[in-house]
Amino acid sequence: MRSMTDFSAAHFGWAQDGRVATITLNRPERKNPLTFESYAELRDCFRALRYATDVRAIVLTGAGGNFCSGGDVHEIIGPLIELPSPDLLRFTRLTGDLVLAMRACPQPIVAAVDGVCAGAGAILAMASDLRCGTARSKVAFLFNRVGLAGCDMGACAMLPRIIGQGRASELLYTGRVLGGEEGERWGFFNRLLESDMLLDEAQRMARTLAEGPAFANGMTKTMLHQEWTMGIEQAIEAEAQAQALCMLTEDFRTAYEAFAARQTPVFQGR
Repeated sequence: MRSMTDFSAAHFGWAQDGRVATITLNRPERKNPLTFESYAELRDCFRALRYATDVRAIVLTGAGGNFCSGGDVHEIIGPLIELPSPDLLRFTRLTGDLVLAMRACPQPIVAAVDGVCAGAGAILAMASDLRCGTARSKVAFLFNRVGLAGCDMGACAMLPRIIGQGRASELLYTGRVLGGEEGERWGFFNRLLESDMLLDEAQRMARTLAEGPAFANGMTKTMLHQEWTMGIEQAIEAEAQAQALCMLTEDFRTAYEAFAARQTPVFQGR
């Protein structure tokens, strides 16, 4: 296990306030595009968070009124045209590994999405656990519009589970923009907020999650992910085992004792 207190990042912003960490994509002059280096550093960060003891929830956001414009056209898209197929596969596996790392870390991830959220940026929002948006959010899975398949970084597996098969098919075939209000109606966004309230509300949500039973929340995230490939009988048995483990935690005992004493439980993540 490790502490993230001394963690520093070269390619994105990192701030830790108590048990909540905020990751900020921070190239606002270009609407926060990703580079080869930022993909790798984000992957490594989420991998490290899997073993962190002092972070219980994460906020993912972008600087300057936009979330993320996807892969940098000049630093990623241009060079990719010149690469041979083995190097292209290494790159696409790298981007997929970032999503896997986000899903494997036990902390709930709250995406605060304002403005442009396109391509790989839309994937980062999709791979988060909760999404807050604004009326000016513009989500676009652009891959089709640049001559690529919509099946990028897990989109064909995850997006239909969030908004439904038909709606996901429309976005992945056309690459059109999903606006904030439509995104909330479709279930992509959990809620819409004013732009000046977005980050504060996302961090408030993260603090609420961080105050909950950390082991149990991590187990919920694990089961939400793993049960995609299970039948109902497997899922019920897996949940029985997961819940039995949670019943061994101090947080479970704390909740009972607080209830009996008519108090609010204070979870310690043990």
